[in-house]
Amino acid sequence: MAQSSAKLILASGSPRRRALLSAAGLNFSVIESRLHERRRPDEPATEFALRMAREKTVAVSRKIAHALVLGADTIVELDGQILGKPRNHDQARTMLQRLSGRTHVVVTAFAIARDGAILEDAAIASRVTFRELDVREIDDYIASGDPFDKAGAYGIQDRGAGFIAKVEGARDNVMGLPVREVLAALARHGVVPPDRASA
Repeated sequence: MAQSSAKLILASGSPRRRALLSAAGLNFSVIESRLHERRRPDEPATEFALRMAREKTVAVSRKIAHALVLGADTIVELDGQILGKPRNHDQARTMLQRLSGRTHVVVTAFAIARDGAILEDAAIASRVTFRELDVREIDDYIASGDPFDKAGAYGIQDRGAGFIAKVEGARDNVMGLPVREVLAALARHGVVPPDRASA
């Protein structure tokens, strides 16, 4: 299948998602949705992630006619509670202390839309187990500034990788985008990396 003439737009400002799509060989532009994420009372993590992915994608898709828009949302869940992005050092420390020695779930949902209509969506879950963390390494990690733009206060692609004892599922999903599933979905709608396209 030849690459579609439709533009691909990433509806996310996440540098991890940009890096993953670029590494996969896709050409795309970035337009952030800038939507505020608010969980509804008792909304399950997977449903919250899917709803946010859909809303972000549709918000951008309505602005760009005929473009294929990809949006995503990543949720970290522990004991039924969602751990968002920490706003300060104390929140980051509390999150990392809670994750220490425990297994949590990372859900990344993605959606694809064109002209304001969802074409496809899915939610992928990975299970991540932390080793036991000591106070000093938590404080050193917080001092680096790395936790503050990441759900759950850590990044698997930075020094936070050293906290992880085991990942069940795709590591790129924990980074913020399940690349295999996303590429398959985009291909179904005519967008493939140029080096995989055929006449």
